[in-house]
Amino acid sequence: MFCRRGLLIFTILFSGLGAFNQKIVYSEPDKDDTRRMNFEIAGKISGNFLIYKNTRVNKHIISVLDNEMKETASAELDFLPSNERMINIDFFPYSDFCYAIYQYQKKNVVYCAAARIDGMGKKTGEVVELDTTHIGFAANNRIYTVITSEDKGKIMLFKINSRNRQLYFLTTLLLNDKLESLKKSRLSIKMEDRNEYLSDFVLDNEGDMAFSKFYRNSNDNISNASLLIKSAVADSLHSQTLNIEKNWLDEIHIKPDNSKRRFLLTSFYVKERRGNIEGYYFYVWDKATFTPVLEVTSAFSEELRREARGDAGVKTAFNDHFIRNIIIRRDGGFVIGSECYYTTSRFNNWNRWDYLYGSSYMNSYDYYYSPYYNNYWWRSGRSSNQAVRYHADNISVLSFDDKGRQEWNNVMGKSQYDDESDDLLSYQMLNSGGQLHFLFNMQERRNNLLTDFSIAPDGKLTRNPTLKNLDKGYDFMPKYGKQVSARQMIVPCQYRNYICFAKIEYN
Repeated sequence: MFCRRGLLIFTILFSGLGAFNQKIVYSEPDKDDTRRMNFEIAGKISGNFLIYKNTRVNKHIISVLDNEMKETASAELDFLPSNERMINIDFFPYSDFCYAIYQYQKKNVVYCAAARIDGMGKKTGEVVELDTTHIGFAANNRIYTVITSEDKGKIMLFKINSRNRQLYFLTTLLLNDKLESLKKSRLSIKMEDRNEYLSDFVLDNEGDMAFSKFYRNSNDNISNASLLIKSAVADSLHSQTLNIEKNWLDEIHIKPDNSKRRFLLTSFYVKERRGNIEGYYFYVWDKATFTPVLEVTSAFSEELRREARGDAGVKTAFNDHFIRNIIIRRDGGFVIGSECYYTTSRFNNWNRWDYLYGSSYMNSYDYYYSPYYNNYWWRSGRSSNQAVRYHADNISVLSFDDKGRQEWNNVMGKSQYDDESDDLLSYQMLNSGGQLHFLFNMQERRNNLLTDFSIAPDGKLTRNPTLKNLDKGYDFMPKYGKQVSARQMIVPCQYRNYICFAKIEYN
């Protein structure tokens, strides 16, 4: 994700901007770039766009595309181990290089290492071994998780040992942008109940980590929760219990507010167990005063419910919505985007309580586990013996001031479904600093057309003209797109039986 501070923060300094002109340029698909290919958009490095591809067994390459999306180089990452030993790989881009941080298993040891990649996809310098873990089993999900601060000045590597079900051990390694170690800590976390979980780890620009601990019984609503803070220089955790006795929470999300030195925690809330979604719960922790400065709820209005409900009833309008975006403004306000997502089948429907593909909060019985469910084979394992239809419908965007009071709301109507997978569904957001652009497919005459809605700082919603250069035969996968500069996004596409990539540019 493009993380330059001045662009990720949704400012209110721009008004009266005219419509952007959009331009789309496609890359040529390679004969090995089949739909089964694993890939990752690494970012824009030294003016080039770097795409990681795993096309065949034991072959890892970086494809280098120029500004016209022509491939100028293809560098094989021969320092990476074979697929049988690889567990996960992440890319962290900077202006003239990116880090490839990966983990793999060799015998009974899991290694986490990093390599520096230049703008031509080549490794510069030596591979740096960051940490190792001795285990007694084959790891198929990642043990290490790597997170970065918004300004990219801090990187944190961490792992969780869950061998003792009542006492977890969290090991953290804080690094700077040169991969130099700043602080290593080993902390204990009491887990009083087997239905307690840890989730949503984030890192702010000062190197402080925040995450949540909560109780959820059998994929039910959250009945109690805490915000945990680990200071960059501390070897201890500060726990702050949330006051949610009268409400139940859904999935918890945390976002650092670096300009105010705060952490925002938010979630949907309900008034009764497995009740209808009522609105948002907000909790803001201030690091300067070491106290919460905000803990409120904001209920959805009847008017918003009617607009957002789609095929649902007014009371159940948000029951299938999930939080997708949180944008912090410089004035302490924030914008939250959510999307209606669910599946249907002859045998079972997927919703927030019945996890058809497994819960992201599932406690692992391995000694080490990552709080994030997926591994780097992120587009594998979607097939099912059941006939499943995926749905992704309306997007709701709400703006709040620094007191949690709603300023405006918008609903972007869409109705998407697919019987094979959800690759072509959902949306991606581009933050240009003056506008938020929401890109998603809309079906017209049996063709998927990439559509662009934009929201101005005052909440004005605009459906922009059809994007230029929408060639027939290209089906966009916007949910896997990545913003790579102030007004550029790379979006993967399906073209016949191949994967290619499109650059969408706003001038």
